[in-house]
Amino acid sequence: MTDTAGKPVGPGAGASATGDGLIRRRRRWVRNSALGAAVLLVVAAGAGWAVYARLSANITADEAAAAELARFERERPTALVRDAQNILLIGSDTRAGDGNGRYGKDFGTERSDTTILLHLAADRHSATAVSLPRDLMVDIPSCGQKDGRRSDPVFAMFNHAFEVGGSACTIRTVEKLTGIRIDHHMVLDFSGFKEMVDAVDGVEVCLKEPVDDKAAKLKLPAGKVRLDGEQALGFVRARKSLGNGSDTERMERQQRFLGALVNKVRSSDVLLNPVKLYPVLDAATSSLTTDPELATLRGLYQLVRGLRDIPTERVQFLTVPRESYVYDANRDQLVEPEAESLFARLRADQPVAVTQENTQEVPGQDTGPGASDDPSPAPTFRGRTAAEQTCE
Repeated sequence: MTDTAGKPVGPGAGASATGDGLIRRRRRWVRNSALGAAVLLVVAAGAGWAVYARLSANITADEAAAAELARFERERPTALVRDAQNILLIGSDTRAGDGNGRYGKDFGTERSDTTILLHLAADRHSATAVSLPRDLMVDIPSCGQKDGRRSDPVFAMFNHAFEVGGSACTIRTVEKLTGIRIDHHMVLDFSGFKEMVDAVDGVEVCLKEPVDDKAAKLKLPAGKVRLDGEQALGFVRARKSLGNGSDTERMERQQRFLGALVNKVRSSDVLLNPVKLYPVLDAATSSLTTDPELATLRGLYQLVRGLRDIPTERVQFLTVPRESYVYDANRDQLVEPEAESLFARLRADQPVAVTQENTQEVPGQDTGPGASDDPSPAPTFRGRTAAEQTCE
């Protein structure tokens, strides 16, 4: 059967639902759909790579510190426990950089405003953060300086190490003081801290009394208060209007705030929500300087992925046992043998217990996760856990 043009019609000629024409159309649709899906995957992968590249590019690799530490590798402590990690967290008081000038003049120098030694247990069942007072009198070794010269060894305040030789000098000073091998380090300035707090929509703290500190640009009511980035920076740096004005009290306030920040991140869906997670990562990396191994998102991820399951009661904050320096009440010195007991336990990755009681060290048997076979009682140090960030 043919039409008027002489072309065949009927089954097999493409006129029915089972004809070759429909088959060809389906094949074209499948090919086009597959191509469209492939394009979408490429675009998605490209966007993901762009985000990854941007966040990684935010981080500054501390190549100078790595070179200085490599130069003195032979004198550095040996890591005693495999998989345990010790990270030195340094808060810089630099006035250089965007937004930092409002906190004072830039004299071309910077000191470590806050320094915390973070110990991660090998089994990742606990984390212990030890604050090191900036006024602690310590032996600072000869360190490389920005101008290429080397400083002379000196007995001085701890934060002088960062001013003289940056993060490498601070790391070497901590290692000589504690005998603990520092595996990684991070340096964060004022802007980075503020952006981190703002990225999680602020952090709630509890104040017994109202605060009015002009120097810290801080005015807050008593009770529960949600601090934004600017307020949080004033809160953790204030000395004159909060507590007794001592650096020890300020460190305890910093510990309480960091505990509250940990609770905020863990209790919200930030870590599981890409939309919320990106600004946090962007803020965290934008003002961050780390050792080269951590200076990528992959490096940071490898570090923090084992922290997700640590319960808040196993995230502990304490200040190294200290007292007024014998020759200057405005300076600090270590309390021995308590300080060495703390350092020895961290070196050996043994449990450290904390209490809010006003005591340096109290005997007590450890039975918690990560407990070692050491039969001796685990010492208890004054401090708190991240779970204890409530109004008192």
